[in-house]
Amino acid sequence: MPTESKTVDRDEIEANLRLHVDRLAGLIGPRTLKKPKTIQATIGYIEGQWTEMGYTNERECYDAFGDEATNLIVERPGTKRSDEIVLLGSHYDTVNSTPGADDNASAVAVMLEVSRLLRQHTGRRTARYVAFACEEPPYFNVDAMGSQHHARESRRRGDNIIGMLCLEMVGYYCLTKGSQAIPPAIPNWLHRFFPQRGNFLAAVGNMPSWKLNWQFRRGFKRGTRRMPLFSICLPEKINEIRLSDNSSFWDQGYPALMLTDTSYLRNPNYHQSTDTPDTLDYPRMTEVTLGVASAMRRLLGVTAMPVSSWECVGNNRER
Repeated sequence: MPTESKTVDRDEIEANLRLHVDRLAGLIGPRTLKKPKTIQATIGYIEGQWTEMGYTNERECYDAFGDEATNLIVERPGTKRSDEIVLLGSHYDTVNSTPGADDNASAVAVMLEVSRLLRQHTGRRTARYVAFACEEPPYFNVDAMGSQHHARESRRRGDNIIGMLCLEMVGYYCLTKGSQAIPPAIPNWLHRFFPQRGNFLAAVGNMPSWKLNWQFRRGFKRGTRRMPLFSICLPEKINEIRLSDNSSFWDQGYPALMLTDTSYLRNPNYHQSTDTPDTLDYPRMTEVTLGVASAMRRLLGVTAMPVSSWECVGNNRER
């Protein structure tokens, strides 16, 4: 196996993130099954990136209201606990009204870069990366949803997914006080514990996922000291925490987190034509990538050098 580099080049990661988002949201644009050429272009791009990294890609095809939908999967088997799986996933589709830079090209970009950073690492557990189809309406929360299909099939096979990390809109940040809204279902007396500036990544779990959230936080913080992380576990009756692919895995009894910039609670471009690549904060997305990669290493049980001890070059200024 090639010797890993001890250097993390933030400039390279940021350039790759920009490229992924530009190709998906700038070049391809709205990605729906009703525009099959855009879906095929998206599948081709993601598969091409993974192939260049040395991964072998699997297609998980299924019927979605009469159309063929495709989840894309790569795995890196673990060593001592290969039956235990840590899954990092993001959906690649959009609604018709948007090019979907934040929703959800930002998340696909981060997932690709995390898988690139970890491509030479073997942990005790198995790493699985999944690009999900059909997260957006009319497929959301029904059998045709890509993550619902994958979670059901995983449960049917008896897959031991010890943690699912769902990347959902991770590219929009704002430092202005008052830029961060709070879910309406949160009682007023708790509002003072929630951030008021949209400058953080949120790691949101349901109550049974609290151990996963604790482990994720510890790993994330080792990977970056620059990116604020707001970790919380809430009851599923707060509907806002069920609005992405993480809920599909909760439905099958798997622990899961949604990693997010909080979507419409912060980003005014949500599901709009204005959700374009130029609205994203790529330096902060770079820090998200480093944090998630570090958390994955912890969850996978990678015993090699932690990300925090790598020498970081490029974009080394404080933000």
